[in-house]
Amino acid sequence: MTARGGVWRRLQAVVLWLVGGFIALTLLSVLALRWVRPVTTAFMVEGYVNAWLGQEFSWRADYRWTPYERISRHAKLAVIASEDQKFAFHPGFDFEAIDAAVKARERGKRLRGASTISQQVAKNLYLWPGPSFIRKGLETYLTLLIEMLWPKQRILEIYLNVAEFGPGVYGVGAAAPRYFRTDPAHLTQAQGALLATVLPNPKRLRLERPNAYMWRRQAWIIEQMNALGGSSYIHSIDSAAR
Repeated sequence: MTARGGVWRRLQAVVLWLVGGFIALTLLSVLALRWVRPVTTAFMVEGYVNAWLGQEFSWRADYRWTPYERISRHAKLAVIASEDQKFAFHPGFDFEAIDAAVKARERGKRLRGASTISQQVAKNLYLWPGPSFIRKGLETYLTLLIEMLWPKQRILEIYLNVAEFGPGVYGVGAAAPRYFRTDPAHLTQAQGALLATVLPNPKRLRLERPNAYMWRRQAWIIEQMNALGGSSYIHSIDSAAR
């Protein structure tokens, strides 16, 4: 065996160990989160890093875990109606939405979002914001793990707890008392729909100062909630988890 061949074999072994370790760690992490509430997320860590870099040392993430059964069905349905209407039925990816987004891009139109709730959970928990092929590849892998290992009810529960609803405000447990002076269990249809309006850009769209776009979007989300069948849609998710 030549010296070069020996180095190449050792390099291959190191790469295989790294890949195997990454797969094992992510598999165990995703499996554990089926039952264990996340202590923090990659997006929250990024918030702390950005605050530290900006010398905002008093910044704290407002994150209060709320169990699924203590979250209003209106909030559950609102985020589905707004972000991912095929959530209960797709395998983690909405291929029709992806195809439509690609075709729109080819026609020179603004790039449309096609991420499902499952993909957004993967990104929020483990990854970083911003487009890149590496991040998208990791997001795809993690989404597949999440869909294989969690029921839809758990995916929705974690999404409602880690989604950012305002700068540093994560989850309905923090958003409901801050913006509506109520607890997550008592969010109304109108409040749940208004919460969902900020999800595309919670740093620009502010719940304490809803603009005309948000009021129009709220009305559209309520229409979609009713069209999806209201509580029966959520019941189908809950029944599948039993």
